[in-house]
This record gives sequence, structure tokens and C-alpha cells, in this order.
Amino acid sequence: MISTKSRVTKVATVVVPVAEQERAIEFYTEKLGLEKRIDVPFGNGYRWVELAPGDAETTIAVAPPPEGKPTGNRETGISLYTEDIDGYHAELKAAGVDVDAEISRMGDPVPPLFWLRDPEGNSLMVVG
Repeated sequence: MISTKSRVTKVATVVVPVAEQERAIEFYTEKLGLEKRIDVPFGNGYRWVELAPGDAETTIAVAPPPEGKPTGNRETGISLYTEDIDGYHAELKAAGVDVDAEISRMGDPVPPLFWLRDPEGNSLMVVG
């Protein structure tokens, strides 16, 4: 049996398939405050675009789906962290982002959290 203990060292990129890539880039950068890390062309006129907050190592790629695969209305499994969940929630709400009406506060061990949806209905969680 091959040992895999030292072969994977980090989560590199999480891919969110999107139909309208430019709109997704605008949303993730201008509304959520992520920065564009990579924007390169790849096969058949497509672009590979990765975004991330601050100095995070793991990026979010917004990319066209594989041929014939659907986009939108996915629970991405992505969780973003903020030290000011109340401020960030209010900022997103004021910017017209589809966010939960209230921050969920279940108490320990669950941190305060809310969900948001991108323009294609893909959901992300924000924890504080």
C-alpha cells in the first residue's frame, strides 16, 4: 500500500462552474472583496480565473463548466471567514447581495454565520 500522508499539502483551488464568467468575476471582486490572482486563457477561448481574499493560499476558480454540465444553484461548500460578521453582513446587504436576512447565532461550538448567493444562485457560507 502506498502512503499518502505527505503527498497532499494544502487545498489549492475550489472550482465554481459559472455560465457568465465576467459577471461572476465582478461579483466576487467588487461585492465580496476578493482579489483576482490568476486570469489566463485556456483552450477553446476560455479563461481560467482564480480569486482569493487577502493572503489566503486557497483560491476560488470561477470557470465555465465541462461541456454539457449545468451551472448555478449549487451549494459550493465554500466558507469565508470575517472578523466583523455584523459589518460584513450589513455591507453585503447594502450592496444588494442576496444574503440571509439575519446572522444565525446558535451558540458554541457553532460560530455566528450567514449564507449568501452569487448571481447564479451558488451559495457560500460566511462565518465570524
